[in-house]
Amino acid sequence: PQGRFADPAEIADLALFLASARARHICGEVININGGLHMD
Repeated sequence: PQGRFADPAEIADLALFLASARARHICGEVININGGLHMD
């Protein structure tokens, strides 16, 4: 675990990627942004 909360810019980077054409083959996924604090 990273031991810190995510910076808003880190979350925005993922959101921008998922909204881009580069993520066109990603669908129906749950992507946890938690710095490894919760791992299944």
